[in-house]
Amino acid sequence: MGVIVKRYKVMTQKDRMFGGKFNPEKVEEALNSLGQEGWELKGVATAEFPSLTGGRQELVIFLEKDI
Repeated sequence: MGVIVKRYKVMTQKDRMFGGKFNPEKVEEALNSLGQEGWELKGVATAEFPSLTGGRQELVIFLEKDI
């Protein structure tokens, strides 16, 4: 029985595939492109980053694939 090795990828809005901001069409395009490479969506979350101007929330996407 072989050992399955996993690889993980974490993407945020700052990822170059998204152009630095949230855009549903860009997210869909990126996920479809990565899906063709064998990546599977495993989870989505938001992270809060406090700042002097009130903070911001950022989308975080978790992907996985067998290698």
